[in-house]
Amino acid sequence: MTELFNTLSGGNTVSGDLSARLRERLAAAAEREGILDIAYRTVDTPVGSLLLAASPAGLLRVVYETAGHDEALSELAQKVSPRILRAPARLDIVVRQLDEYFTGRRRSFDVPLDLHLTSGFRRTVLGHLADIDYGRTESYAEVAAAAGSPRAVRAVGTACAANPVPVVLPCHRVVRSDGSSGGYVGGPDAKQTLLALEEA
Repeated sequence: MTELFNTLSGGNTVSGDLSARLRERLAAAAEREGILDIAYRTVDTPVGSLLLAASPAGLLRVVYETAGHDEALSELAQKVSPRILRAPARLDIVVRQLDEYFTGRRRSFDVPLDLHLTSGFRRTVLGHLADIDYGRTESYAEVAAAAGSPRAVRAVGTACAANPVPVVLPCHRVVRSDGSSGGYVGGPDAKQTLLALEEA
């Protein structure tokens, strides 16, 4: 495996096809040997390119391109583990369910989640997001009340902005009390796209 890694990272020039095959072999070997802590891949969607990252416990991050894929991977290397590889196979089920969602064939996600990057009230808010049904919205105030802290409306906004797995945990379904969409980690256009998809 060391020889394979050196081929990929040591400056040797290999064709795109060969490089992809070598990376697949490296990821498979790392998975077999139990040294792949975070697998990642990107997927193109109607709301742009999403970076997906998973630990052995489950989906760890969904990152919009506007938030910076490289920055997210660096943060994961610092906070979780530097043993990160592009290993698409670990994320196949997430990609399939995202495709089903974006084509109107899925209304909720059924993938294991690794939420250890969040805790406390934020974690409570994230737990409630999955209870907001497809096609429905709740206000920040309603989510605060459901999370047990009716006055923590701003904290709900912060929790939604820090949601490590947007789309899968639907913080896009949280809106302002006047019905306007409010902020969103993927930007206002992405939020409107997701809400419009679910209204169709």
